Formats: sequence, C-alpha cells, structure tokens
Amino acid sequence: MNSQADWAEAASQIQQQLGQGWTQAFESFQRMAGAAGTPSASPAAPIGFDANKLQELHKAYVAEAAELWNKGLQDGKAADRRFAAEAWSSNPVSSFSAAIYLLNARTLLGMCEAAETDEKTKGRLRFAVEQWLAASAPSNFLALNAEAQRRAVETRGESIARGVQNLWKDLQQGYVSMTDESVFEVGRNVATTEGAVVFENELFQLIEYKPLTSKVHERPFLVVPPCINKFYILDLQPENSLVRHLVEQGHRTFVMSWRNADESLQDKTWDDYVGDGALRAIETVREIGNSKQINALGFCVGGTILGTALAVARARGEDPVASVTLLTTFLDFSDTGVLDLFIDENFVKYREMHLGRRGLLKGQELASTFSFLRPNDLVWNYVVGNYLKGETPPPFDLLYWNSDSTNLPGPMYAWYLRNTYFENNLAKPGKVKVCGQKVDLARIDMPAYIYGSREDHIVPIGGAYASVNHLGGKKRFVMGASGHIAGVINPPVKKKRSYWTNDALPRSFDEWLAGATEHPGSWWTDWITWLKPHAGKQVAAPKSYGRGKYKPIEPAPGRYVQAKA
Repeated sequence: MNSQADWAEAASQIQQQLGQGWTQAFESFQRMAGAAGTPSASPAAPIGFDANKLQELHKAYVAEAAELWNKGLQDGKAADRRFAAEAWSSNPVSSFSAAIYLLNARTLLGMCEAAETDEKTKGRLRFAVEQWLAASAPSNFLALNAEAQRRAVETRGESIARGVQNLWKDLQQGYVSMTDESVFEVGRNVATTEGAVVFENELFQLIEYKPLTSKVHERPFLVVPPCINKFYILDLQPENSLVRHLVEQGHRTFVMSWRNADESLQDKTWDDYVGDGALRAIETVREIGNSKQINALGFCVGGTILGTALAVARARGEDPVASVTLLTTFLDFSDTGVLDLFIDENFVKYREMHLGRRGLLKGQELASTFSFLRPNDLVWNYVVGNYLKGETPPPFDLLYWNSDSTNLPGPMYAWYLRNTYFENNLAKPGKVKVCGQKVDLARIDMPAYIYGSREDHIVPIGGAYASVNHLGGKKRFVMGASGHIAGVINPPVKKKRSYWTNDALPRSFDEWLAGATEHPGSWWTDWITWLKPHAGKQVAAPKSYGRGKYKPIEPAPGRYVQAKA
C-alpha cells in the first residue's frame, strides 16, 4: 500500500469484514456464555442481551478497529504492561496485534456487562471471559511475542533452549515455577526464628520460640495459621517475620504447625481440627505458660478454626483466651468475592460425594485455584518469562512459600465448604454443632482485633469486616493496604503502605470506610499497642522450652512443615 487511497480502500473493506467478524464473535460469545453459566454442572440461568448496548458496542468496535487500520501499522506503545517493552512498540505488526487484542478484550468484557441475567451468572460469565482473554493474549505465544523473539535472536537461540528446559522441569514437578526454589530451604533461610517443638499429635506440632527479651508478658501468645498453607508465611525471614516481631515485643510466642495431610488423616473432620487442633493447642499453651488465659491470633482459615474453637469453649462455659486477633478471616461468609462463583449445590454435593467420608484434597488443586483468580500475575506472567524468554524467576521468599502447598482431609474440607462458603452456617447462631456444642459467635466476648486487607481477592475487605457484626466483645477493626498476604506481612521497619482506623463500627464496611483515618506505615504498630494491655504484667523470661510433661521434641521449625504435598 503506497497511497492514502489504498489505505482508504482497505479500511472500507475491513469495515465490511468487521461486520461479519462481529457476528461470529457474538456467536462465539454466546457459546462461551452457555459454558460459563455452568462451571459446576448447575442449570444455567437464562442469558439475554440489551440490544441498545450491543449496538453501541458494535459501533464502537468497528470505529476503533477502523481507526487502528487507518494508522497504517504505525508504531505505538500499549499501556498494558504485557506489551510495554520496546520490542512491541518498535515492531508494527506486533504493536498492531496487541492493539487489536486489547480492543477485543474491551469489547468482550463490555458484552459481559450487556448481558441480562442474575448477578451470579453474570459473574461467572465475566470470569470465564477473563480467563479466556488471559490465556489468548499474543504475549503468551512465541510466534506473536516480539520481546521473546528479540531475546531469541540476541541469545542465538539460547533463550529458547533454556525455556524448553524450564518447561520440562515444571512438567516434572507439576506446577509453574514462580521463583527460584533452589535458593530456599525451610529451617535454613526461611522459618528461621529459634525455637523448639514442645508438643505434637497427629494433626499439628506446637512450636515455642526462644525469648529475645529478659522479661516477657505473663500471658503467652498462640498463633493459629491456615491449614491450607504452611505456617512460615508468618516467619519468612528475620526482617519480615511476624513471629519474630512478637518475640521481640516480649510475648512468649507459640505457633501451630499443621501437618500436611496424608492417607493417615483422610478421615479427619472439622471437629477434629477444632477439638484436637485449636482447642488442644490453647490448653497446651495454658499449661506450659501456667496461665489461666492466653492471647490468640488466627490467620485466614486459621482464624475461622480459632473462632469456631472459641465459640465451642464459651458454649462449654470456658474462658481460656483473654483477647483474639483475626487476620484476613471469614466468620461471616456472605461476601466471599469471586470464590462464590464456583460454589453451588451441585458443586458441593459433588465434593461431598467424592470427599465427604474420606480422601484428600490435593494441595496443588487449591494452589491452582487461587493462582487463576489472578491469571495474568500468577500464571501467564511466569509462562512467558520461564518458557518463551528462558528466564529463571528471581528468588522471592513469599512465592516460595506460595508454591509449598498442603493437602487437606476430604471430610474436613467438605464440611467447611458446605457450612461456610455455601450455607454460611457459622454466622447463624446455633445452626451448627461442632465438638458437640452449638456455635454462637456472639458468645465470643473477649476483646477482638480484626484486620482486613484493602485489595484482598481471597477474603474481600467487606467479608473481613463482617466479623464485627457477630462477635460479642469490644472490637477494633483496621484495614491495611495491599492484598491477602502482602498486606499482612508488612513490618514497620520497611515503612511501607498505610493502614486505616475508625473507632466507630457501623454495620456496613462502606460506612466504616467513610469515617476512617489513614495512617502511614504498618498496622503492626497499632496492633502491638492494642495487644499490650491484654498481655499482662512482665515476668522473667523462661530459661528453657516447655514445662513439666511438655519437653522439647526437636528444634523449630519441626518435621511436620518439611513434608511436601
């Protein structure tokens, strides 16, 4: 094409083709809509479309596509970071393919919004389209990725050879590498805070940490981490370890290290995790610390287990915990975000049929589910880097932990799925019995510190806030910046991010946020200040681990955390 007239004629032809392409795209979208409505084999709700919105989308699509064509494959830089490298903008064909892809993506997502159906079906449709878009990006294919092609030329093919080696390695291990795992070793450079295992049963080991101060608070502190991950997210390295921070602040600290479930645990239930897990740990820490009450923290699912355990204890007339801290925790599952899209009666029944009596939910299945909630960041980003560019991902302790998955007993998982995510029974006073006791969250009447992360995609901030409407004691809610993990692991020394406070606790999170005050830095400082009055007076730090019948079994972090899924 050598003249403006040639471009004009081509543009006219492309506009005609775009009309046909729109029709084909719409038909494909309808097929996708039908599939998206049934991720768990439930009957799909009817899906219609607003004709006016579709017409507007059609007009906008043709106009934008014609504008791109009329530019004549001119250089252009995309705002999307997948296409931000200079190699994309300097290659007119690659730049054009990225621009067309982004236009298609905007249009398909616009069609999602034009769909007329119930909110859950629309959410499923949007999720399916987002997954398809993430997978079909031109950056994911060597034949279309200008940056990977340039790397191959510059390295004389070495990047492709390394990419094949990376792919073969990941195929053998069964998941996409997010970090250089060879750099890390549990107990050597992650989970390094000094301590000893002082109790164990078939579900968990209890680790006591060595005091770093001459005096400690008289009330010991117990941490209940999530059982769907390993505890050392709270003890990655000295500079970002919540465990070490607690010890440095003079708290005699204990942490549960859940066992990575194998066939010997495949019949364990939610009752077992509450009774032989959290309640047993609480009692053991009280005995070792010779203390009538302790303070306790639950993180994510660990917080749900701890909350259930405290409700059981109060139903028994017991009061073993002086204060409770809940980090990114669901007690009320009415707002579970994108995870709600997967869960309905048929999905729950299917899981109960396969896992309700015995069996294991494999850790890699859970890990993959959470990764695909953010597919561009946690899946395709590494596919492109590892395989197309032949890169070794840099060492990152948090991503090493993220890849160290854990199995769950089937019956425990099936009960949790139905009674929390699907039926939200924990939030209904007396609806369920655990360990023989009716659960009523209002009976958890000790002071509570509740933390939620603003950008959390696993426990949305509204879901974290909902706990304030159920717990019976005096409560403090704090919101931190960032997501489920990075928001929690934010040591003060880094001087990063912000947190928000509001002493008023209205029923809705939006009302709370409207009156909240932002503070620079880490929420840890606010929490430690809150915790201190509940920790009791200062006493001499113990000279040895355990007490009485509780003897040191092995050094921290113990052997349970070493087991791989």
